[in-house]
Amino acid sequence: MASTVNLRSRRSAAQLHALAGVEREIRAQDSHGRRKYLREFSRAFRNYDSLLDSQQLQNALHAADVVLIGDYHALPAAQRYAAALVEQRALAADRPVVLGVETIFARDQHILDEWWRREIGEEELRQRIRFDLDWGYDWTPFHELLIAARDHGEAIYGLDCMPRENLRKIGARDRHAAAKIAEIREHHPNAVIFVLFGESHLAPGHLPGVLRKEMPGARILTVLQNVDALYWRAAGERADKVDAVRVNDDVLCVFNATPLEKYESYRLFLDQWSRCDSGPDFAPTIYNLIDSLASFLEINRYSPHNGTQPKFLVDMLPEVHGNSSDAVLRRLLSRKGIREPQLETMLTSVEERGSAYLPQINAFCVREFRMMHAAEDAARFLHHACRGLPGRVNGYGGNGDGHGGISPALATDLFYTRVIEHAVAYFGSRVLYPSRPASETEDSPVLSRAACEKAAQAAIRGEEGKFEVIARDWGYRLGSQIYHTYLAGKVKPSGLRRLFLAHLDEPGLARRVCTAVIAKVRSASRGVHK
Repeated sequence: MASTVNLRSRRSAAQLHALAGVEREIRAQDSHGRRKYLREFSRAFRNYDSLLDSQQLQNALHAADVVLIGDYHALPAAQRYAAALVEQRALAADRPVVLGVETIFARDQHILDEWWRREIGEEELRQRIRFDLDWGYDWTPFHELLIAARDHGEAIYGLDCMPRENLRKIGARDRHAAAKIAEIREHHPNAVIFVLFGESHLAPGHLPGVLRKEMPGARILTVLQNVDALYWRAAGERADKVDAVRVNDDVLCVFNATPLEKYESYRLFLDQWSRCDSGPDFAPTIYNLIDSLASFLEINRYSPHNGTQPKFLVDMLPEVHGNSSDAVLRRLLSRKGIREPQLETMLTSVEERGSAYLPQINAFCVREFRMMHAAEDAARFLHHACRGLPGRVNGYGGNGDGHGGISPALATDLFYTRVIEHAVAYFGSRVLYPSRPASETEDSPVLSRAACEKAAQAAIRGEEGKFEVIARDWGYRLGSQIYHTYLAGKVKPSGLRRLFLAHLDEPGLARRVCTAVIAKVRSASRGVHK
């Protein structure tokens, strides 16, 4: 088994490359990161005592009177995790639950109370608390948090005060919030108080320290989310995915996003604010993911020759449509002869996943940035680009057409091509986003050539809709095992690059490549488990 250092390096390599570019851009637009208050937060949490399983995490939450949850404002997962904690704690039914939030000024409590009593609706609440003007982040996950607290809690309170932009006054805001939490305790003496506040406020000497002076007898637990230093250290653990760690007796950290996901989300907001636009520019994010995966695979983006490198990858970068309407996408795709049923499938995929790579027009359609799917789509593009951007594979559509109306030999080639396409896409997504949740097939037994051939025949004989489902299932299984083979040090990026470069349009080649990869991961698996 790989050492801790090697595991950390392999899990983090592509992410760190992508992160460097994002951080440079953020520093150019936001100089606050050098402020003493923020540095104190970064220095406070460098190591942890132990890993936490789900039961240990729940035990710690149930023992607390006040739970301070660190919020990375630009990351929807942070607010949604807070909503989940509020709901789960309320369902225990042993104590009432109250929520306090930084997002709403205490001065606007009367507005929040009107919404709580259902005297005003969502849009009036959003407008009157000046959410978009004074806060500016994504409304939807915050609204979901408010709904969860209203459905399951006893009250919601605004905790913040002016001025938000002046870091010289940030200590005063901590003292104000602590006083407000102490007041909440007086009004709800039996309740568990959940507080969602910006992560930098949760350094030991910031809000937690002030609050302990205000409430000396209260059991106060700090729950951090996705702290960079703790995330990178946890990347070296033997466990495939670390969900939470205990920093010390009073501080936990949970992981529901990667540093790359965090900072890409913030970069998108910075871009949107700088342009005073209604929507973010997703192109730099997509290009950064592609560039980072290409760097990981040791691909020269400027190579003038095909072979061990794709020719001028830099000239094949896709268009990125961020806010295009369905009508625009329909026109673009219809020019390529895409049939209506397949077109509807593509548009549905964009809605469900947030984004999709459309090889027929070499373009991304992005409605919402979701790291897992964006990373997978970046890998799909790179695989197509390494093969010379084939618009159509083996004479039929290359993105979920099914197999109707073609010969059994072509259908077999199509099945194995699809398996490899899904495998490299899944692998690429795990390299860029190691925290991707395990698929339902993650724990499947090691693949075999015979089993894959049996699956191919079942896919070809079955209903057309089942063809793609079976191919995706096998592709994800194979991609997962390729990733674990890479983590074990049994395959190098240069060897993976050859898989991306395989020209699968040659008759029978996809099947041979798939068979060779299965043999490789089976052999590597035996070595890992000895």
